[in-house]
Amino acid sequence: MNKLSLAGLIHLGIVYILWGSTYLAIRIAVQEGSGFPPMIMSASRLFCGSIILMSLAKIFYKNSLKINRDEFFVLLISGIALWAGGNGLVAIAETNVNSGYAALIIACTPIWVALIESYIDKEPPSFYLFGSLFISIVGITVLNWPAISTNATNDLWSSFLLIFAGLSWGAGSIYQKRKGLKISPEVSSAYQQIFGGAVLFITSFLLSEPEISPNFSSWLAWAYLIIFGSVIAFTSFVKALKLLPANIVFTYAFVNPIVAVLLGFIILNEPITRWTILGSAFVLLGVFGVFKEKNYKTES
Repeated sequence: MNKLSLAGLIHLGIVYILWGSTYLAIRIAVQEGSGFPPMIMSASRLFCGSIILMSLAKIFYKNSLKINRDEFFVLLISGIALWAGGNGLVAIAETNVNSGYAALIIACTPIWVALIESYIDKEPPSFYLFGSLFISIVGITVLNWPAISTNATNDLWSSFLLIFAGLSWGAGSIYQKRKGLKISPEVSSAYQQIFGGAVLFITSFLLSEPEISPNFSSWLAWAYLIIFGSVIAFTSFVKALKLLPANIVFTYAFVNPIVAVLLGFIILNEPITRWTILGSAFVLLGVFGVFKEKNYKTES
């Protein structure tokens, strides 16, 4: 029976709580009438977060901000995958769909991680993985059934963006973990957010996103995303990846949707329909199947 680091589990608990709430913050920041175009919102959030992380690394932890050529390319690739592909696409999708719905689609990320790792390791997917994938696809279909039945193109397009966001986030995380960087989590997080933010900013410019005119609620949500999403939660995520197996770290996707759906319902009055309940049950059951293959116990 494999043992897990207690410190890693504490960091994972932080990720559980904080990232579950960021879906709500993203929705508040980019919903119609907010005045915050999604890519500009995400890029500016990442730039500010990176400045804070670099300041923490240099002033409080006395870490060097220098990186070598190999580290630069690892952080560039993983930063683009994690933040431009993973987080940026979520922000774009949430201009059309509710926060709880977005979290439920992203909940499939552990399945994409398991499939990618199975391909990299040249190991055939297990029965549990195939079954989990099928069940989760059923769940995604159920969640999208109202949009499918009414031909709501925008909602379906947003669903595809969210699926790709999960794939991108999973691929970036695996790439980073397997490269085994020796620099501090604060420094690696900062550089990744700079690179991801730069791609989002350039894309926003090329697509001519409208000028920003955020309302008070949008500014508050933006600030929350910087402090709790970009700095605290992401640093804990990086530390958890170093201390725990990747498939265990991604159990956060099992908890985040529950937090997101409840917060969306309580704060934004997002509906919880029979499709939401049934679809989320299938998705979470599929995610659970990914972790059924191994049993773990904690180690201090």
